[in-house]
Amino acid sequence: MSNPHKKELLHVATLGRTVGLKGDMKLHDKSDFPEQFVEGAEFIIDGNRTVRLGAVNLERGLVRLEGCSTPEEAKRYTNAKLYTTYEATRRQCELEEGQYFWFDIIGCKVVEDGRDLGVVKEIERIGAVDYLAVKTDALLVARGESKNFLIPYQPPFIVATEIGAKRIEVKGGLDLLQAS
Repeated sequence: MSNPHKKELLHVATLGRTVGLKGDMKLHDKSDFPEQFVEGAEFIIDGNRTVRLGAVNLERGLVRLEGCSTPEEAKRYTNAKLYTTYEATRRQCELEEGQYFWFDIIGCKVVEDGRDLGVVKEIERIGAVDYLAVKTDALLVARGESKNFLIPYQPPFIVATEIGAKRIEVKGGLDLLQAS
């Protein structure tokens, strides 16, 4: 049976080694939203199986899966990746004003003064700054510009983000492209 959510899954954590005698496991959070890891939360593993968190201790970075009460039972989940859907992420994770999910930013057109610079293909976090990894517009590449460039996702570079229109207005992006 194929997974109907395959393209809509987000990798949010990976389960690590077992800890203690009750089946606790290290949780390697890959998201910016630890609030989604609560007792009873469900995640997808192996493409279509669901697991539920039984106990959660985020201070120690530990979780226990329902049905796993010994290290031996838990070990079969070591290195399992926990996934969730975009819809579940939108329901469970609170954004502050001016914040956006990365999956909403990816695919946005990057524009400066009405000129298309490219499309966001990925977001890279370097230190405390998120960078938009932009695939340069084909017309600019044909003129000899770099095929890809990075632009910090922060002022003064980001002027406006319009998720509904899949558009990010930037300032200084062309300079960064030409320096790439």
